[in-house]
Amino acid sequence: MSHPLRRVLVCLVAGALAMSLSADTGRRRAAGPTTGAPAPQKPFNASELEYYLTDDGVAYIRPGLNIKVESVTIGSDRKPVVELSLTDDMKQPLDRLGQVTPGTISISFILASWDPNTREFTAYTTRNATAAAGSPNAGKTVVQASVDSGGTWTDLATGRAKYTFRTTLPAGFDQTKTHTLGIYATRNLSPFITKTYYENVEHDFRPDGAAVTAKWDKIRDTASCLNCHDPLAMHGGSRREVKLCVMCHSTQTTDPDTGNSVNMAELAHRIHAPGRQKTPFIIWGFGNSIHNYSRVTFPQDVRNCDNCHVGTNASNVPTQADVYLTRPSRRACGACHNDVNFATGEGHGPGVPPQTDDSQCNRCHIPDSGQEFDASIVGAHTIPEKSKQLKGITSTIVSVSNVAAGQKPTVVFAIKNGDGSAVDGTKLSTFSPILAGPTSSYAKYFREDARATAKFDAATGNTTYTFTNAIPEGSTGTWTFSADIYRTVQLKAPDGSNQGAAVREAAYNPLKYAAVTGAVTPRRQVVTTAQCNQCHDRLALHGGQRLETQECVICHNPTGSDVARRPANAGPAESISFQRMIHRIHSGEELTQDLTIYGFGGAAHHYNEVLFPGDRRNCAKCHTANSHQVPPPPGAAPVIALRDYFTLQGPGTAACLGCHDSQDAAAHAYLNSTTFPNSTNPAESCGVCHGTNAEWAVDKVHAR
Repeated sequence: MSHPLRRVLVCLVAGALAMSLSADTGRRRAAGPTTGAPAPQKPFNASELEYYLTDDGVAYIRPGLNIKVESVTIGSDRKPVVELSLTDDMKQPLDRLGQVTPGTISISFILASWDPNTREFTAYTTRNATAAAGSPNAGKTVVQASVDSGGTWTDLATGRAKYTFRTTLPAGFDQTKTHTLGIYATRNLSPFITKTYYENVEHDFRPDGAAVTAKWDKIRDTASCLNCHDPLAMHGGSRREVKLCVMCHSTQTTDPDTGNSVNMAELAHRIHAPGRQKTPFIIWGFGNSIHNYSRVTFPQDVRNCDNCHVGTNASNVPTQADVYLTRPSRRACGACHNDVNFATGEGHGPGVPPQTDDSQCNRCHIPDSGQEFDASIVGAHTIPEKSKQLKGITSTIVSVSNVAAGQKPTVVFAIKNGDGSAVDGTKLSTFSPILAGPTSSYAKYFREDARATAKFDAATGNTTYTFTNAIPEGSTGTWTFSADIYRTVQLKAPDGSNQGAAVREAAYNPLKYAAVTGAVTPRRQVVTTAQCNQCHDRLALHGGQRLETQECVICHNPTGSDVARRPANAGPAESISFQRMIHRIHSGEELTQDLTIYGFGGAAHHYNEVLFPGDRRNCAKCHTANSHQVPPPPGAAPVIALRDYFTLQGPGTAACLGCHDSQDAAAHAYLNSTTFPNSTNPAESCGVCHGTNAEWAVDKVHAR
């Protein structure tokens, strides 16, 4: 079996290349002269396929695809003519036909005018779409925004080409309006490095030659969509920027099969808010594939409007980011609030008359009244856990004592309001200190209710608690102290009454490490809550009280399972060890085995329909630097995986089989691990092939 990247050598030179290892870059380099192509200028990282090419390979492949619109002209025949330059990431010219440089480049064009009053694109490039047999509207034909088809290419030079549209613009088209030329392109290098490069361009211009003043700039995908979607890649992967998407996903376009609108304002809201839909949102896509979006689970509170509209990067806010505040509409708002019938007024609130257009929306729904939970857009979308009515609560562990095997530790907590004033831990809704160890791999933990016996010292503002459980005899290494802490707050409604939501205001789980024997060794950091919150915004589990991933792994340890809540007739217990469970949850629909975990109250949680919005090969999206490498650190314990093909599983095996859960993958791992005499833990040989710099290193096999 050979690595796919080796195939590139066939295309580089005739004969063998002498290879040497470059110590300064850590990647293989070819000895001897290059093939004459420019030396590579762009660095690569270990998550990119190009990283593993020789320098000669990089020079031959010429990675990347960049398109620049040099000009757009519209002659007397009203057929647009576009001149483009095509370059790689080294700014060198690329041959569109793939004859001078490797990789054929396919380019598609959309041309649309922009109306700042309706905030809609209307495409000149269209197609007729007919509903498929068996669909609700079988045989119905509609006109949809699309790409130009059947135009003429003229290659002017390597890296320079001209395209003449087949589409003729209508007589009298408004030349004073902003027009946008949308381009999506691919450069197919799959025969060489099993990779395709993508490029999207949106070029704004006015046919009369005047400066563009009005244009679409509503959502910046790099600061919003890409937090979860990694990458945002639709319709086969070629459509990757929101502005390009809305050029077709306008009022102009509907799904002929269902009659549903695919206008972006409606489509995106309905997809991301399935729980609010009266009926499933279904679209028939290419090849008559049926997309039922009721399966989508949005990984954060749907009221987080600004996370998508404004983005999470303050330095990259689009100029029209406030449109969702200043221009409410029935289409956009009604997509989430799907229970409102604007034509009759049903579900729109007491006494609200029917709304035949959007002209009256902003009379009630002003941007921000300064009040929470009212009819203003900001107020109506207030997330209770982020309410300004909350005082804020924090917790730190001041000290721990009596940390030895057989002793009952005493822990001093400083619990405070946001203004720094002290909070009495004994008066909280939950004050549950946690003792766990060892940090190498948690094997034992105690979670105790401290409210009845803890002592609050008004002079210091600290709350002290002594555990009723002792650190077990024979314990060694470093142990962890933490706590679940929250208070229940009754929020006020806009009228001042106590009719608002009851909120669990939780403190971020404090952590303190103390040595039972030897030096203090903190728990290894594999993921951070901040990384999780790129998608989840506020990861707060088990009633909103668990916010720190370093606390999560205390319970979700190698021996943890759902055995206490799993019905006897539901088969063996499912492991809840994080390295297995999290990989499997985020694999979701890609899993070959069932993943059902029984939680509190015996509720069954089925994860096989999870639609992960990113690319699972991007380990660094979730993991801290190099924490996804094999072999795992010494002391990591094996995982009990009774529902998998075999158990015990070494810590590396359990992590990898979390995503790669097929029987073949399990057989591979099983054959490469063993339990030696006088040992109960399996030894793994994963690092031989998958370790850093090995032939099948983790980074290399996940490279994109």
